[in-house]
Amino acid sequence: MVDLVSNNAEGGNADHPIHGAGSSAKWFLPLFGIVVLAGLVYVAYALGSDLAEAAAVPWILLGLALLIALGFEFVNGFHDTANAVATVIYTRSLPAEFAVIWSGFFNFLGVLTSSGAVAFGILALLPVELILQVGSGSGLAMVFALLTAAIIWNLGTWYLGLPASSSHTLVGSIIGVGLANQFLAPAGSATSGVDWSQASSVGMSLLLSPIIGFAMAALLLLVAKVLIRNKELYEAPKGNAPPPLWIRGLLIFTCTGVSFAHGSNDGQKGMGLIMLILIGLVPTAFALNKTPDVNYLEAYKTASTQVETVLGKYVKPGVAAPADPKATVSSAVKTKTWTDATTPALQAYIHATSAEIAAYPSVEKLPNGLVGNVRNDIYLIGESLKLIDKQKLLPMSAEDLKAVTNYHAAVDHATKFIPLWVKVAVALALGLGTMVGWKRIVVTVGEKIGKTHLTYGQGAAAEVVAMLTIGAADHLGLPVSTTHVLSSGVAGTMAANGSGLQWSTVRNMLMAWILTLPASITLAFVLFIVLRQVF
Repeated sequence: MVDLVSNNAEGGNADHPIHGAGSSAKWFLPLFGIVVLAGLVYVAYALGSDLAEAAAVPWILLGLALLIALGFEFVNGFHDTANAVATVIYTRSLPAEFAVIWSGFFNFLGVLTSSGAVAFGILALLPVELILQVGSGSGLAMVFALLTAAIIWNLGTWYLGLPASSSHTLVGSIIGVGLANQFLAPAGSATSGVDWSQASSVGMSLLLSPIIGFAMAALLLLVAKVLIRNKELYEAPKGNAPPPLWIRGLLIFTCTGVSFAHGSNDGQKGMGLIMLILIGLVPTAFALNKTPDVNYLEAYKTASTQVETVLGKYVKPGVAAPADPKATVSSAVKTKTWTDATTPALQAYIHATSAEIAAYPSVEKLPNGLVGNVRNDIYLIGESLKLIDKQKLLPMSAEDLKAVTNYHAAVDHATKFIPLWVKVAVALALGLGTMVGWKRIVVTVGEKIGKTHLTYGQGAAAEVVAMLTIGAADHLGLPVSTTHVLSSGVAGTMAANGSGLQWSTVRNMLMAWILTLPASITLAFVLFIVLRQVF
Protein backbone atom coordinates (compact mmCIF):
# COMPACT_ATOMS: atom_id res chain seq x y z
CA MET A 1 0.00 0.00 0.00
CA VAL A 2 1.33 3.41 -0.93
CA ASP A 3 0.98 6.66 0.94
CA LEU A 4 2.42 9.65 -0.88
CA VAL A 5 3.28 11.53 2.32
CA SER A 6 2.83 10.11 5.80
CA ASN A 7 1.99 12.33 8.73
CA ASN A 8 5.17 12.77 10.74
CA ALA A 9 3.23 12.86 13.98
CA GLU A 10 2.17 9.27 13.53
CA GLY A 11 5.19 7.89 11.71
CA GLY A 12 6.91 6.45 14.77
CA ASN A 13 3.90 4.96 16.54
CA ALA A 14 3.52 1.37 15.36
CA ASP A 15 0.38 0.89 17.48
CA HIS A 16 -1.44 3.78 15.82
CA PRO A 17 -4.61 2.68 13.96
CA ILE A 18 -3.40 3.91 10.54
CA HIS A 19 -0.48 1.46 10.62
CA GLY A 20 -2.62 -1.66 10.97
CA ALA A 21 -2.30 -3.97 7.97
CA GLY A 22 -3.65 -7.36 8.88
CA SER A 23 -2.93 -10.64 7.10
CA SER A 24 -6.10 -10.41 4.99
CA ALA A 25 -4.61 -7.57 2.94
CA LYS A 26 -1.89 -9.94 1.71
CA TRP A 27 -4.32 -11.85 -0.50
CA PHE A 28 -6.82 -9.06 -1.17
CA LEU A 29 -4.27 -6.79 -2.86
CA PRO A 30 -3.21 -9.38 -5.49
CA LEU A 31 -6.87 -10.17 -6.11
CA PHE A 32 -7.67 -6.52 -6.72
CA GLY A 33 -4.56 -6.31 -8.91
CA ILE A 34 -6.06 -9.02 -11.13
CA VAL A 35 -9.31 -7.05 -11.31
CA VAL A 36 -7.38 -3.91 -12.32
CA LEU A 37 -5.42 -5.76 -15.00
CA ALA A 38 -8.58 -7.35 -16.41
CA GLY A 39 -10.29 -3.96 -16.38
CA LEU A 40 -7.44 -2.29 -18.26
CA VAL A 41 -7.47 -5.02 -20.91
CA TYR A 42 -11.23 -4.61 -21.33
CA VAL A 43 -11.01 -0.79 -21.54
CA ALA A 44 -8.26 -0.99 -24.19
CA TYR A 45 -10.22 -3.54 -26.23
CA ALA A 46 -13.57 -1.68 -26.03
CA LEU A 47 -12.01 1.71 -26.78
CA GLY A 48 -10.15 0.23 -29.74
CA SER A 49 -13.37 -1.32 -31.07
CA ASP A 50 -15.24 1.99 -30.81
CA LEU A 51 -12.42 3.96 -32.41
CA ALA A 52 -12.25 1.49 -35.31
CA GLU A 53 -15.44 3.14 -36.59
CA ALA A 54 -14.05 6.67 -36.32
CA ALA A 55 -13.14 8.61 -39.45
CA ALA A 56 -10.05 10.14 -37.80
CA VAL A 57 -8.58 9.98 -34.31
CA PRO A 58 -6.37 12.74 -32.79
CA TRP A 59 -4.49 10.21 -30.68
CA ILE A 60 -2.20 12.55 -28.73
CA LEU A 61 -4.95 15.01 -27.81
CA LEU A 62 -7.37 12.19 -26.96
CA GLY A 63 -4.82 10.42 -24.78
CA LEU A 64 -3.91 13.62 -22.92
CA ALA A 65 -7.55 14.56 -22.32
CA LEU A 66 -8.48 11.08 -21.06
CA LEU A 67 -5.38 11.02 -18.82
CA ILE A 68 -6.34 14.33 -17.18
CA ALA A 69 -10.00 13.27 -16.77
CA LEU A 70 -9.02 9.97 -15.16
CA GLY A 71 -6.42 11.86 -13.12
CA PHE A 72 -9.24 13.94 -11.63
CA GLU A 73 -11.05 10.77 -10.55
CA PHE A 74 -7.81 9.30 -9.19
CA VAL A 75 -7.23 12.41 -7.03
CA ASN A 76 -10.91 12.34 -6.06
CA GLY A 77 -10.43 8.77 -4.85
CA PHE A 78 -7.62 9.39 -2.41
CA HIS A 79 -8.96 12.81 -1.41
CA ASP A 80 -12.61 11.97 -0.74
CA THR A 81 -12.76 8.28 0.04
CA ALA A 82 -10.46 8.62 3.04
CA ASN A 83 -13.53 9.94 4.82
CA ALA A 84 -15.31 6.61 4.37
CA VAL A 85 -12.55 4.57 6.03
CA ALA A 86 -11.62 6.91 8.89
CA THR A 87 -14.31 5.57 11.21
CA VAL A 88 -13.55 1.87 10.71
CA ILE A 89 -9.81 2.52 11.08
CA TYR A 90 -10.08 4.59 14.26
CA THR A 91 -12.53 2.19 15.87
CA ARG A 92 -10.20 -0.68 14.82
CA SER A 93 -13.08 -2.40 13.06
CA LEU A 94 -10.76 -3.11 10.13
CA PRO A 95 -6.98 -2.95 9.77
CA ALA A 96 -6.04 0.28 7.99
CA GLU A 97 -4.69 -1.05 4.71
CA PHE A 98 -7.41 -3.68 4.38
CA ALA A 99 -10.03 -0.97 5.05
CA VAL A 100 -8.61 1.15 2.23
CA ILE A 101 -8.58 -1.82 -0.18
CA TRP A 102 -12.12 -2.76 0.86
CA SER A 103 -13.35 0.80 0.31
CA GLY A 104 -11.59 0.99 -3.06
CA PHE A 105 -13.30 -2.20 -4.21
CA PHE A 106 -16.78 -0.93 -3.30
CA ASN A 107 -16.05 2.44 -4.89
CA PHE A 108 -15.28 0.40 -8.00
CA LEU A 109 -18.62 -1.42 -7.81
CA GLY A 110 -20.50 1.84 -7.12
CA VAL A 111 -19.17 3.41 -10.30
CA LEU A 112 -20.07 0.37 -12.40
CA THR A 113 -23.69 0.35 -11.22
CA SER A 114 -24.30 4.12 -11.40
CA SER A 115 -27.15 5.54 -13.48
CA GLY A 116 -25.47 8.51 -15.18
CA ALA A 117 -28.03 11.04 -13.92
CA VAL A 118 -25.44 12.94 -11.85
CA ALA A 119 -23.01 13.00 -14.78
CA PHE A 120 -25.40 14.88 -17.03
CA GLY A 121 -26.68 17.04 -14.17
CA ILE A 122 -23.13 18.37 -13.81
CA LEU A 123 -22.75 18.92 -17.57
CA ALA A 124 -25.98 20.93 -17.61
CA LEU A 125 -24.05 23.68 -15.79
CA LEU A 126 -21.85 24.24 -18.84
CA PRO A 127 -22.64 26.84 -21.51
CA VAL A 128 -24.72 25.19 -24.23
CA GLU A 129 -22.59 26.41 -27.13
CA LEU A 130 -19.43 24.96 -25.56
CA ILE A 131 -21.12 21.56 -25.31
CA LEU A 132 -22.31 21.82 -28.90
CA GLN A 133 -18.82 22.84 -30.06
CA VAL A 134 -16.76 20.75 -27.67
CA GLY A 135 -14.43 19.69 -30.50
CA SER A 136 -13.54 23.30 -31.25
CA GLY A 137 -10.76 25.33 -29.64
CA SER A 138 -13.11 26.83 -27.08
CA GLY A 139 -14.55 23.40 -26.23
CA LEU A 140 -11.13 21.86 -25.68
CA ALA A 141 -10.04 24.86 -23.60
CA MET A 142 -13.15 24.34 -21.48
CA VAL A 143 -12.42 20.67 -20.76
CA PHE A 144 -8.72 21.16 -19.99
CA ALA A 145 -9.31 24.30 -17.90
CA LEU A 146 -11.98 22.91 -15.62
CA LEU A 147 -10.21 19.57 -15.07
CA THR A 148 -6.81 21.17 -14.40
CA ALA A 149 -8.31 23.70 -11.99
CA ALA A 150 -10.13 20.94 -10.08
CA ILE A 151 -7.00 18.80 -9.81
CA ILE A 152 -4.83 21.72 -8.61
CA TRP A 153 -7.25 22.67 -5.81
CA ASN A 154 -7.84 19.07 -4.76
CA LEU A 155 -4.10 18.38 -4.52
CA GLY A 156 -3.54 21.59 -2.55
CA THR A 157 -6.20 20.83 0.06
CA TRP A 158 -5.07 17.19 0.27
CA TYR A 159 -1.50 18.30 0.95
CA LEU A 160 -2.75 20.42 3.85
CA GLY A 161 -4.84 17.50 5.12
CA LEU A 162 -8.09 19.42 4.67
CA PRO A 163 -11.22 17.41 3.79
CA ALA A 164 -12.41 19.79 1.05
CA SER A 165 -15.06 18.81 -1.48
CA SER A 166 -14.21 17.52 -4.96
CA SER A 167 -17.82 18.20 -5.93
CA HIS A 168 -17.55 21.85 -4.88
CA THR A 169 -14.27 22.08 -6.74
CA LEU A 170 -15.67 20.72 -9.98
CA VAL A 171 -18.80 22.89 -9.83
CA GLY A 172 -16.64 25.95 -9.15
CA SER A 173 -14.41 25.09 -12.11
CA ILE A 174 -17.44 24.77 -14.38
CA ILE A 175 -18.78 28.14 -13.22
CA GLY A 176 -15.35 29.69 -13.83
CA VAL A 177 -15.30 28.38 -17.39
CA GLY A 178 -18.84 29.67 -18.02
CA LEU A 179 -17.95 33.14 -16.73
CA ALA A 180 -14.75 33.22 -18.80
CA ASN A 181 -16.68 32.15 -21.90
CA GLN A 182 -19.06 35.05 -21.36
CA PHE A 183 -16.18 37.43 -20.61
CA LEU A 184 -14.43 36.62 -23.91
CA ALA A 185 -17.61 36.85 -26.01
CA PRO A 186 -17.91 39.78 -28.41
CA ALA A 187 -20.05 42.63 -27.11
CA GLY A 188 -23.72 42.20 -27.93
CA SER A 189 -23.47 38.47 -28.74
CA ALA A 190 -25.91 35.95 -27.29
CA THR A 191 -23.18 33.84 -25.75
CA SER A 192 -24.40 31.97 -22.67
CA GLY A 193 -22.43 31.76 -19.47
CA VAL A 194 -23.57 29.83 -16.44
CA ASP A 195 -26.96 28.15 -16.18
CA TRP A 196 -27.74 29.76 -12.84
CA SER A 197 -31.01 27.88 -12.36
CA GLN A 198 -29.16 24.56 -12.57
CA ALA A 199 -26.24 25.98 -10.57
CA SER A 200 -28.59 27.04 -7.77
CA SER A 201 -30.10 23.55 -7.43
CA VAL A 202 -26.63 21.96 -7.43
CA GLY A 203 -25.38 24.63 -5.03
CA MET A 204 -28.26 24.00 -2.63
CA SER A 205 -27.51 20.27 -2.55
CA LEU A 206 -23.84 20.99 -1.82
CA LEU A 207 -24.70 23.61 0.79
CA LEU A 208 -27.34 21.60 2.62
CA SER A 209 -25.56 18.23 2.63
CA PRO A 210 -23.00 19.10 5.38
CA ILE A 211 -25.71 20.77 7.46
CA ILE A 212 -27.82 17.63 7.12
CA GLY A 213 -24.77 15.51 7.94
CA PHE A 214 -24.06 17.47 11.15
CA ALA A 215 -27.64 17.64 12.40
CA MET A 216 -28.78 14.13 11.47
CA ALA A 217 -25.64 12.40 12.79
CA ALA A 218 -25.98 14.26 16.10
CA LEU A 219 -29.68 13.36 16.31
CA LEU A 220 -29.04 9.72 15.41
CA LEU A 221 -26.43 9.39 18.14
CA LEU A 222 -28.78 10.88 20.74
CA VAL A 223 -31.62 8.58 19.67
CA ALA A 224 -29.28 5.58 19.77
CA LYS A 225 -28.28 6.44 23.33
CA VAL A 226 -31.93 6.30 24.35
CA LEU A 227 -32.85 3.13 22.45
CA ILE A 228 -29.61 1.10 22.62
CA ARG A 229 -28.36 1.03 26.17
CA ASN A 230 -25.05 -0.68 25.60
CA LYS A 231 -22.10 1.16 27.18
CA GLU A 232 -19.58 -0.40 24.81
CA LEU A 233 -21.16 1.41 21.86
CA TYR A 234 -20.36 4.82 23.35
CA GLU A 235 -16.86 4.12 24.62
CA ALA A 236 -13.56 4.62 22.84
CA PRO A 237 -11.73 1.49 21.64
CA LYS A 238 -9.59 -0.19 24.28
CA GLY A 239 -6.06 -0.94 23.09
CA ASN A 240 -5.66 -2.71 19.74
CA ALA A 241 -8.65 -5.02 20.18
CA PRO A 242 -11.47 -4.78 17.62
CA PRO A 243 -14.96 -3.88 18.88
CA PRO A 244 -17.63 -6.50 19.69
CA LEU A 245 -18.76 -8.43 16.64
CA TRP A 246 -22.15 -6.74 16.19
CA ILE A 247 -20.65 -3.24 16.46
CA ARG A 248 -17.86 -4.20 14.09
CA GLY A 249 -20.38 -5.55 11.59
CA LEU A 250 -22.39 -2.31 11.75
CA LEU A 251 -19.33 -0.13 11.17
CA ILE A 252 -18.08 -2.26 8.27
CA PHE A 253 -21.55 -2.20 6.71
CA THR A 254 -21.77 1.60 6.91
CA CYS A 255 -18.22 2.02 5.56
CA THR A 256 -19.17 -0.25 2.66
CA GLY A 257 -22.34 1.74 2.02
CA VAL A 258 -20.54 5.09 2.03
CA SER A 259 -17.83 3.75 -0.31
CA PHE A 260 -20.41 2.32 -2.70
CA ALA A 261 -22.50 5.52 -2.63
CA HIS A 262 -19.38 7.65 -3.14
CA GLY A 263 -18.41 5.65 -6.21
CA SER A 264 -21.95 5.82 -7.56
CA ASN A 265 -22.20 9.61 -7.07
CA ASP A 266 -18.70 11.04 -7.49
CA GLY A 267 -17.63 8.63 -10.21
CA GLN A 268 -20.31 10.02 -12.50
CA LYS A 269 -18.65 13.43 -12.63
CA GLY A 270 -15.64 11.96 -14.41
CA MET A 271 -17.89 9.95 -16.71
CA GLY A 272 -19.70 13.05 -17.94
CA LEU A 273 -16.44 14.86 -18.66
CA ILE A 274 -14.98 11.87 -20.49
CA MET A 275 -18.09 11.71 -22.67
CA LEU A 276 -17.64 15.40 -23.50
CA ILE A 277 -14.06 14.66 -24.53
CA LEU A 278 -15.05 11.67 -26.67
CA ILE A 279 -17.91 13.53 -28.37
CA GLY A 280 -15.65 16.48 -29.15
CA LEU A 281 -12.60 14.61 -30.39
CA VAL A 282 -14.17 11.53 -32.00
CA PRO A 283 -17.77 12.51 -32.85
CA THR A 284 -18.26 9.82 -35.49
CA ALA A 285 -17.83 7.13 -32.82
CA PHE A 286 -19.42 8.73 -29.76
CA ALA A 287 -21.74 11.60 -30.73
CA LEU A 288 -24.85 9.39 -30.83
CA ASN A 289 -25.86 6.35 -28.85
CA LYS A 290 -25.48 3.41 -31.19
CA THR A 291 -28.00 1.42 -29.25
CA PRO A 292 -28.40 -2.33 -29.83
CA ASP A 293 -32.18 -1.80 -29.95
CA VAL A 294 -32.92 -1.96 -33.67
CA ASN A 295 -36.35 -0.39 -33.14
CA TYR A 296 -35.00 2.66 -31.32
CA LEU A 297 -34.81 4.99 -34.32
CA GLU A 298 -38.38 4.16 -35.33
CA ALA A 299 -39.58 4.86 -31.79
CA TYR A 300 -37.72 8.18 -31.89
CA LYS A 301 -39.40 9.15 -35.19
CA THR A 302 -42.84 8.26 -33.78
CA ALA A 303 -42.26 10.34 -30.63
CA SER A 304 -41.01 13.20 -32.80
CA THR A 305 -44.19 13.17 -34.90
CA GLN A 306 -46.35 13.16 -31.78
CA VAL A 307 -44.60 16.14 -30.22
CA GLU A 308 -44.81 18.09 -33.50
CA THR A 309 -48.58 17.61 -33.40
CA VAL A 310 -48.72 18.69 -29.75
CA LEU A 311 -46.68 21.85 -30.39
CA GLY A 312 -48.98 22.70 -33.28
CA LYS A 313 -51.84 23.14 -30.78
CA TYR A 314 -49.93 25.93 -29.03
CA VAL A 315 -48.86 27.94 -32.08
CA LYS A 316 -50.73 31.24 -31.92
CA PRO A 317 -52.74 32.30 -34.98
CA GLY A 318 -50.77 34.39 -37.44
CA VAL A 319 -47.37 33.41 -35.94
CA ALA A 320 -45.28 31.60 -38.55
CA ALA A 321 -42.05 29.69 -38.09
CA PRO A 322 -39.00 31.96 -38.49
CA ALA A 323 -36.66 31.60 -41.44
CA ASP A 324 -33.96 30.13 -39.16
CA PRO A 325 -35.77 28.01 -36.54
CA LYS A 326 -32.51 26.68 -35.09
CA ALA A 327 -31.31 30.20 -34.26
CA THR A 328 -34.61 31.00 -32.51
CA VAL A 329 -34.51 27.79 -30.48
CA SER A 330 -30.85 28.34 -29.61
CA SER A 331 -31.62 31.87 -28.39
CA ALA A 332 -34.46 30.55 -26.22
CA VAL A 333 -32.15 27.98 -24.62
CA LYS A 334 -29.42 30.55 -23.96
CA THR A 335 -31.75 33.16 -22.47
CA LYS A 336 -34.13 30.68 -20.77
CA THR A 337 -37.11 32.52 -22.23
CA TRP A 338 -40.09 31.48 -24.37
CA THR A 339 -41.80 33.74 -26.91
CA ASP A 340 -44.68 33.25 -29.35
CA ALA A 341 -42.10 32.59 -32.09
CA THR A 342 -40.34 29.87 -30.10
CA THR A 343 -43.20 27.38 -30.40
CA PRO A 344 -43.41 27.26 -34.23
CA ALA A 345 -39.59 27.45 -34.39
CA LEU A 346 -39.21 24.36 -32.20
CA GLN A 347 -41.90 22.55 -34.18
CA ALA A 348 -40.11 23.31 -37.47
CA TYR A 349 -36.70 22.43 -36.01
CA ILE A 350 -37.92 19.04 -34.77
CA HIS A 351 -39.52 18.35 -38.15
CA ALA A 352 -36.32 19.23 -40.04
CA THR A 353 -34.14 17.12 -37.76
CA SER A 354 -36.42 14.10 -38.01
CA ALA A 355 -36.61 14.47 -41.80
CA GLU A 356 -32.80 14.50 -41.93
CA ILE A 357 -32.55 11.04 -40.37
CA ALA A 358 -35.80 9.59 -41.73
CA ALA A 359 -34.02 7.92 -44.65
CA TYR A 360 -31.85 5.77 -42.41
CA PRO A 361 -33.05 2.56 -40.71
CA SER A 362 -30.70 2.80 -37.70
CA VAL A 363 -28.19 5.12 -36.07
CA GLU A 364 -25.33 2.95 -37.36
CA LYS A 365 -26.36 3.74 -40.94
CA LEU A 366 -26.03 7.50 -40.55
CA PRO A 367 -23.14 8.85 -42.69
CA ASN A 368 -20.09 9.93 -40.65
CA GLY A 369 -20.40 13.48 -41.90
CA LEU A 370 -23.95 13.73 -40.59
CA VAL A 371 -23.45 12.27 -37.10
CA GLY A 372 -21.99 15.36 -35.41
CA ASN A 373 -24.63 17.74 -36.78
CA VAL A 374 -27.50 15.41 -35.94
CA ARG A 375 -26.18 14.98 -32.41
CA ASN A 376 -25.98 18.75 -31.86
CA ASP A 377 -29.48 19.24 -33.27
CA ILE A 378 -30.96 16.54 -31.02
CA TYR A 379 -29.05 17.83 -27.98
CA LEU A 380 -30.29 21.40 -28.57
CA ILE A 381 -33.85 20.11 -28.94
CA GLY A 382 -33.45 18.31 -25.59
CA GLU A 383 -32.28 21.51 -23.90
CA SER A 384 -35.27 23.40 -25.34
CA LEU A 385 -37.67 20.71 -24.08
CA LYS A 386 -36.42 21.41 -20.54
CA LEU A 387 -38.02 24.83 -20.83
CA ILE A 388 -41.38 23.08 -21.27
CA ASP A 389 -41.34 20.01 -19.02
CA LYS A 390 -38.98 21.30 -16.31
CA GLN A 391 -39.44 25.07 -16.19
CA LYS A 392 -43.04 25.12 -17.48
CA LEU A 393 -42.45 28.15 -19.73
CA LEU A 394 -45.06 26.83 -22.18
CA PRO A 395 -48.16 25.78 -20.18
CA MET A 396 -49.66 22.53 -21.50
CA SER A 397 -52.35 20.03 -20.61
CA ALA A 398 -51.21 16.92 -18.74
CA GLU A 399 -51.73 14.71 -21.81
CA ASP A 400 -49.73 16.99 -24.11
CA LEU A 401 -47.00 17.38 -21.51
CA LYS A 402 -46.69 13.59 -21.35
CA ALA A 403 -45.97 13.50 -25.10
CA VAL A 404 -43.25 16.11 -24.61
CA THR A 405 -41.77 14.16 -21.68
CA ASN A 406 -41.72 10.93 -23.70
CA TYR A 407 -39.98 12.65 -26.59
CA HIS A 408 -37.51 14.27 -24.17
CA ALA A 409 -36.64 10.82 -22.83
CA ALA A 410 -36.00 9.58 -26.39
CA VAL A 411 -33.80 12.62 -27.09
CA ASP A 412 -31.77 12.07 -23.91
CA HIS A 413 -31.36 8.39 -24.77
CA ALA A 414 -29.79 9.39 -28.07
CA THR A 415 -27.30 11.94 -26.71
CA LYS A 416 -26.80 11.20 -23.00
CA PHE A 417 -25.26 7.77 -22.67
CA ILE A 418 -22.17 6.25 -21.07
CA PRO A 419 -20.46 3.19 -22.60
CA LEU A 420 -19.56 0.44 -20.16
CA TRP A 421 -15.82 0.82 -20.79
CA VAL A 422 -15.99 4.47 -19.62
CA LYS A 423 -17.54 3.29 -16.35
CA VAL A 424 -14.82 0.66 -15.96
CA ALA A 425 -12.03 3.20 -16.62
CA VAL A 426 -13.46 5.66 -14.07
CA ALA A 427 -14.02 2.82 -11.58
CA LEU A 428 -10.37 1.79 -11.88
CA ALA A 429 -9.12 5.36 -11.43
CA LEU A 430 -11.36 6.02 -8.42
CA GLY A 431 -10.65 2.62 -6.84
CA LEU A 432 -6.88 2.95 -7.25
CA GLY A 433 -6.97 6.53 -6.02
CA THR A 434 -8.66 5.33 -2.85
CA MET A 435 -5.55 3.27 -2.07
CA VAL A 436 -3.06 6.13 -2.45
CA GLY A 437 -2.41 9.07 -0.15
CA TRP A 438 -5.31 8.35 2.19
CA LYS A 439 -3.53 8.96 5.52
CA ARG A 440 -3.60 12.75 5.59
CA ILE A 441 -7.40 13.05 5.44
CA VAL A 442 -7.98 9.97 7.62
CA VAL A 443 -5.91 11.45 10.44
CA THR A 444 -7.80 14.76 10.20
CA VAL A 445 -11.23 13.09 10.38
CA GLY A 446 -10.21 10.51 12.98
CA GLU A 447 -8.23 12.70 15.38
CA LYS A 448 -8.46 16.40 14.67
CA ILE A 449 -12.19 17.17 14.59
CA GLY A 450 -13.16 16.18 18.13
CA LYS A 451 -11.20 16.49 21.36
CA THR A 452 -11.75 12.85 22.33
CA HIS A 453 -11.22 9.55 20.52
CA LEU A 454 -13.95 8.56 18.09
CA THR A 455 -16.34 6.05 19.69
CA TYR A 456 -18.11 3.18 17.94
CA GLY A 457 -21.49 4.91 18.17
CA GLN A 458 -20.13 8.17 16.76
CA GLY A 459 -18.51 6.39 13.83
CA ALA A 460 -21.66 4.42 13.06
CA ALA A 461 -23.98 7.47 13.29
CA ALA A 462 -21.78 9.57 10.96
CA GLU A 463 -21.44 6.73 8.43
CA VAL A 464 -25.16 5.82 8.38
CA VAL A 465 -26.15 9.43 7.70
CA ALA A 466 -23.48 9.80 5.00
CA MET A 467 -24.53 6.57 3.30
CA LEU A 468 -28.23 7.52 3.21
CA THR A 469 -27.63 11.14 2.19
CA ILE A 470 -25.31 10.28 -0.70
CA GLY A 471 -27.54 7.42 -1.84
CA ALA A 472 -30.60 9.72 -1.89
CA ALA A 473 -28.70 12.40 -3.83
CA ASP A 474 -27.57 9.81 -6.36
CA HIS A 475 -31.17 8.72 -6.89
CA LEU A 476 -32.22 12.36 -7.44
CA GLY A 477 -29.32 13.04 -9.82
CA LEU A 478 -27.75 15.64 -7.50
CA PRO A 479 -24.03 15.86 -6.70
CA VAL A 480 -23.14 15.99 -3.01
CA SER A 481 -19.86 16.07 -1.15
CA THR A 482 -18.91 12.83 0.61
CA THR A 483 -16.20 14.84 2.38
CA HIS A 484 -18.57 17.40 3.82
CA VAL A 485 -21.32 14.96 4.76
CA LEU A 486 -18.98 12.57 6.59
CA SER A 487 -16.68 15.09 8.28
CA SER A 488 -19.62 17.26 9.37
CA GLY A 489 -21.32 14.09 10.61
CA VAL A 490 -18.31 13.30 12.81
CA ALA A 491 -18.38 16.89 14.09
CA GLY A 492 -22.11 16.54 14.83
CA THR A 493 -21.58 13.40 16.90
CA MET A 494 -18.77 15.08 18.83
CA ALA A 495 -21.05 18.02 19.63
CA ALA A 496 -23.97 15.75 20.60
CA ASN A 497 -21.72 13.63 22.80
CA GLY A 498 -20.32 16.67 24.61
CA SER A 499 -16.85 15.61 23.50
CA GLY A 500 -15.92 19.08 22.31
CA LEU A 501 -14.54 20.17 18.95
CA GLN A 502 -11.02 21.15 17.97
CA TRP A 503 -11.93 24.56 16.66
CA SER A 504 -8.65 25.08 14.83
CA THR A 505 -9.47 22.09 12.61
CA VAL A 506 -13.12 23.05 12.27
CA ARG A 507 -12.09 26.59 11.34
CA ASN A 508 -9.68 25.28 8.68
CA MET A 509 -12.36 22.97 7.29
CA LEU A 510 -14.84 25.84 7.12
CA MET A 511 -12.26 28.02 5.39
CA ALA A 512 -11.62 25.29 2.83
CA TRP A 513 -15.38 24.93 2.37
CA ILE A 514 -15.82 28.70 1.91
CA LEU A 515 -12.76 29.19 -0.31
CA THR A 516 -13.24 26.16 -2.58
CA LEU A 517 -15.83 27.78 -4.86
CA PRO A 518 -14.11 31.18 -5.35
CA ALA A 519 -10.66 29.57 -5.68
CA SER A 520 -11.74 26.99 -8.25
CA ILE A 521 -13.80 29.60 -10.14
CA THR A 522 -10.76 31.87 -10.34
CA LEU A 523 -8.39 29.06 -11.37
CA ALA A 524 -10.71 27.82 -14.13
CA PHE A 525 -11.44 31.38 -15.31
CA VAL A 526 -7.73 32.17 -15.73
CA LEU A 527 -6.88 28.78 -17.26
CA PHE A 528 -9.70 29.05 -19.81
CA ILE A 529 -8.50 32.47 -20.96
CA VAL A 530 -4.91 31.20 -21.24
CA LEU A 531 -5.87 27.98 -23.04
CA ARG A 532 -8.04 29.88 -25.53
CA GLN A 533 -4.75 31.31 -26.80
CA VAL A 534 -3.42 27.76 -27.27
CA PHE A 535 -6.38 26.00 -28.91
